[in-house]
Amino acid sequence: MDAGSSPDDPSAHATRTFVDWGFTRGACAEGTSTGDFAGLNLGGHVGDSPGSVETNRVRLAERVGVDRSRLLFMEQCHGADVAVACGPWEGDAPRVDALVTAVPGLALGVLVADCTPVLLADPDAGVVGAVHAGRPGLAAGAVDAAVEAARDLGARTLRAAVGPSVCGRCYEVPDAMRTEVSASHPVSATVSWTGTPALDVAAGVVARLAALDVAVTWVPGCTREDPALYSYRRSARTGRFAGVVSMWSR
Repeated sequence: MDAGSSPDDPSAHATRTFVDWGFTRGACAEGTSTGDFAGLNLGGHVGDSPGSVETNRVRLAERVGVDRSRLLFMEQCHGADVAVACGPWEGDAPRVDALVTAVPGLALGVLVADCTPVLLADPDAGVVGAVHAGRPGLAAGAVDAAVEAARDLGARTLRAAVGPSVCGRCYEVPDAMRTEVSASHPVSATVSWTGTPALDVAAGVVARLAALDVAVTWVPGCTREDPALYSYRRSARTGRFAGVVSMWSR
């Protein structure tokens, strides 16, 4: 009971919502994967042992504080579709690039190895979300779609945590691709370490969130430069780390 409340005070019986969010690291002593995937690889589609991946996911669920069935991932496909999670998946995970929920006790996860992971939360409204925002997803409108879906569930004051991803200096692309993406997301246009055309996808993601009136915490780190993070740009055969957001009511 909050200080100053009484049994006759309606606020004494009000449910409060708490949100936990964060990002894993590949180089983690708790991980069971070995070889190219050494550490806490959470990606089940990269060639790692299915048993190791599932053990890693179980350990992550334990750390988050949910049953393994309530740690939800998606089949990411570089698009902008969103699924609303109402409980553990029945069958295969949905083929989408964003998840949102208003159900306490669920943990939503996004897997990356260079793409930009985004976690959304409005604790007051009891809504959270996870977004996979790579270059194709940014261009397709994944961020906008996820924010809209969260607001459809009642979110009003959204905050976002944007996790580590490949930085603009390390994401060299053809000039035509930079031109195409930056036409809609101007701040994403940049140059690489060697002065060639490049994209800063995370900058584009942060700019979209700001334009949508979402407060942003941007976690530093470049996946290609940090050996503790998995990076497809650094090594095509590699694992996936995760951004995870969970919500609790008390």
